[in-house]
Amino acid sequence: MGSLDTERATMGWAAKDPSGILSPYTYTLRNTGAEDVYIKVLYCGICHTDIHQIKNDLGMSNYPMVPGHEVVGEVKEVGSEVSNFKVGDKVGVGVLVGCCRNCRPCEADVEQYCNKKIWSYNDVYTDGKPTQGGFAESMVVDQKFVVKIPDGMALEQAAPLLCAGVTVFSPLSHFGLKQSGLRGGILGLGGVGHMGVLIAKAMGHHVTVISSSDKKRVEAMEHLGADQYLVSSDATRMQEAADSLDYIIDTVPANHPLEPYLSLLKLDGKLILTGVINTPMQFLTPMVMLGRKAITGSFIGSMKETKEMLEFCREKGVTSMIEVIKMDYVNKAFERLEKNDVRYRFVVDVAGSKLDP
Repeated sequence: MGSLDTERATMGWAAKDPSGILSPYTYTLRNTGAEDVYIKVLYCGICHTDIHQIKNDLGMSNYPMVPGHEVVGEVKEVGSEVSNFKVGDKVGVGVLVGCCRNCRPCEADVEQYCNKKIWSYNDVYTDGKPTQGGFAESMVVDQKFVVKIPDGMALEQAAPLLCAGVTVFSPLSHFGLKQSGLRGGILGLGGVGHMGVLIAKAMGHHVTVISSSDKKRVEAMEHLGADQYLVSSDATRMQEAADSLDYIIDTVPANHPLEPYLSLLKLDGKLILTGVINTPMQFLTPMVMLGRKAITGSFIGSMKETKEMLEFCREKGVTSMIEVIKMDYVNKAFERLEKNDVRYRFVVDVAGSKLDP
């Protein structure tokens, strides 16, 4: 390998404008510092948030942008002060690559709530270089934001755990919802939703999938192991299920009414929002007041929770359901994801793809 202070060129696939169409893009990685890990990307999952970013749905996109924040790779080089990783380790990188390290969230090991957090892509690192994501040959990442993939875990299976998996695990852990015997609901059966079913079932919960149509019933019940399936437009069944759930993890990334789902919660039940929605949502206060219910949100998870989640999934044999693709299919994959036409997460075989034109 080259000198630690030599910038390296790498190639990725980037969005160049709000059309969101990705194409090959060559750029340089920042210097590998003493605390940094130089990673060859092997796989990268595709998250619904990537669509929001490449299409500037949130009004804060910078181009060219290499997306991808469910990154699994192999360590190729480590800085002089890196103690947790060695060359050859299989590792993961999620949504964040930096934080301030001295605010209240950082000191409490919940750095995902740091106001100065640095995103894996569409952000700027402390040296002024733009961050670029995992749809690329390689990355340089501070060791704090790198995790080991447990031995025996399939690398392509691990990719969705780094965002979708921890997005579900974190609120269940934080809100004291890990004990067996709870009754939980998963609203929306996409990438995050399918991980919600698998992780909640592995915790010993009775899991109800709530969806807008009946078309995923067989998948939910037979493939993922859900205990119950509710179609939200079926007023009779929704009424029968009232006051039955301890929590609902709402994974839907589009505007939708909250009241039908609040009615499903027991006393002190929690509706946990995890989908990115850029329009206001509404509810009537008695829906919350009359059951002392909570509407709360949760954002991905901390590095500590990511490590706990990976170990939990290894112990319980939890694996994601994925469709592996090559990079030249990525634009078609985004089209399909927008139509919810994937079961349940696309993972790009980056190392096995031809990245140059």
